[in-house]
Amino acid sequence: MFHSSIIGQGLSAYTKEPKIANGQLVWEEGARESLNLNIIRPANDPFTLDGGIKLLQGNLGRSVIKTAAVAQEHRIVEAPAIVFNEQADLIAAFKRGELERDFIAVVPFQGPKFNGMPELHSLTPTLTVLQKKGFKVGLVTDGRMSGASGKVPAAIHLTPEAYDGGLISKIQTGDLLRLDSENGVLEVLNAATVIARPIVQKDNSQFRFGRELFAKLRTGVSQSEEGASFIV
Repeated sequence: MFHSSIIGQGLSAYTKEPKIANGQLVWEEGARESLNLNIIRPANDPFTLDGGIKLLQGNLGRSVIKTAAVAQEHRIVEAPAIVFNEQADLIAAFKRGELERDFIAVVPFQGPKFNGMPELHSLTPTLTVLQKKGFKVGLVTDGRMSGASGKVPAAIHLTPEAYDGGLISKIQTGDLLRLDSENGVLEVLNAATVIARPIVQKDNSQFRFGRELFAKLRTGVSQSEEGASFIV
């Protein structure tokens, strides 16, 4: 069979644990149940019933949120937006003491077509500090975050992205946003005002770090919810 060709003795060998007995390497049967339920749980007793990931939808578009690590009391945030061009701008504002309040950080033009969808993990520590201080904070971006989204409610991979005319491109500091991961809602509450604003355009010819080499690929890449791929 195919699996036998992988290691020669079948995949069952992966369930065994190497140990030293009398100076010799031996293989013993591994644990049949989790030894730490804070790390691995059985299917009939999961961490969360919804799998820990949700789709958010609303007038801002569609995004995903990792709810698994977000405490119940932080899963709904309704607060004014503060718009940042880069994650470094948010960190700088924090160091200047300008973020001691409730807000939802909006970081547009981070999608695959604009600059290749970079990892925005640097946002998490700063927002986590503010959340621990008692402020209601959240994040909305068309950029990418992996497991780094952590304990802060973060609506990420937003589609359509800003560069494709997504409404996130028109959000301005002070606009009122609602991020509701309990009911799967992501919206700007003063939508009529935001929609009436002129289209925001940005130049994505970023001649740094070799990104100019991938300019042609970025123009043909798909949206994040389609895999951010240029293979159709």
